[in-house]
Amino acid sequence: MQAVANKKLIRKFLLGFGSFAVFQNMGFYMIAAVLMPQRLKDIGISNPDALLGTISAAGAMISLFVNVFVGAMSDQTRSRLGKRTPWYLAGGLISAISFYCIGIPSTGLGVLIAYSFANIGQNMMTAPIVATISDVVPEKNRGLISAAYGGGITVGQAMGTLLGSILIFNTKSGFFIAAILYTLASVLAFVFLPKEEATTDSFEKKDNIFKVLVYSFTPPIKNSRDFWLAFTCRTSLIVAYQMIAAYQLYILENYIGQTKQVSASIISMMSIITMIVAFGATVVSGPLSDKIGRRKPPIIISCILYGIGILMPLIFPSILGMLLFAGIAGLGYGMYMAVDQALNIDVLPNKKDAGKDLGFLNIASCAGQAVGAGITSTIVTVTGSYTVVFPVAIFITLIAVVSVWRIKGVR
Repeated sequence: MQAVANKKLIRKFLLGFGSFAVFQNMGFYMIAAVLMPQRLKDIGISNPDALLGTISAAGAMISLFVNVFVGAMSDQTRSRLGKRTPWYLAGGLISAISFYCIGIPSTGLGVLIAYSFANIGQNMMTAPIVATISDVVPEKNRGLISAAYGGGITVGQAMGTLLGSILIFNTKSGFFIAAILYTLASVLAFVFLPKEEATTDSFEKKDNIFKVLVYSFTPPIKNSRDFWLAFTCRTSLIVAYQMIAAYQLYILENYIGQTKQVSASIISMMSIITMIVAFGATVVSGPLSDKIGRRKPPIIISCILYGIGILMPLIFPSILGMLLFAGIAGLGYGMYMAVDQALNIDVLPNKKDAGKDLGFLNIASCAGQAVGAGITSTIVTVTGSYTVVFPVAIFITLIAVVSVWRIKGVR
């Protein structure tokens, strides 16, 4: 009976974390990768490449504060049995309204403001969800659940980009659909995630807001070498990923030389390719990581594959190069996301501070978005071309490889 109960619980974990990741990332990437860049062109922005970098950076900087603070508050507002307050419900509502509002303003400033509020909401969603994995998922199943969450992210990204490319000529409908997807993500997480007690010790609340703020922004220091190496790995890979992903519409139009309509079709094909290979990678990599008891080899291989994928558009500045990028980089990115959360939890210095410390690790995603978009924007502004973007992204991917290689406490 205990084995049956455990299997039912694992199924709930898979459904809860997986569905949340799919719908949240569908909503985000249909906006960030396709519809928002197109919106900037539709409202007549003269230099959309530079403004997109500014908007991405602003949203990411706001996310740095929100992710860490909400992660810490998620720790502080737990019951003595470790159950977390569902901050993600409020975050889903804020995100839904804000992402819909991106399609309303006719100025770049209006888009920036709406996108900034959207980032507040989505980080209110992500921080407590990720911390919950540390709370309730047994160590022996973390690779599997990490694969479900990471697989949901990669599939959601691909499906969102595909849906965005379909709606590129009807962006207002796209922004409305993104709002629905964010609402679904938060509601499904609330419905399906088990209301289980934490596997760690009981927790006490700290009511003094000043102490909460100090606690929120105190990074882990003691026994944290592996933690910061994992942080560096994640930041570097997200930077490299964002350098290409956030600008793929502009790369296809300005680097490859395709029209808006052809670019939308190519993005659709890339999304399908990425979805297939990334999903296959996550299905295999996460459970395999649990079985062999190792996290580092799949991540190292994934980073190398991602770097090879980035090389393809540089060697073949054509539709073929972009499709090869989608296939090879998508495979590597899927492998990484399958093991990412399991590695992050394994390197936590103190499980009782999981929400706060995972909030710092989630800064890697936020910082990666800001830095990646900023690097690409700067390179294009200075050189007038996307050619240099690819070797820079490859070099940054190699930093990720070295960082994870140096982690000692996790095999």
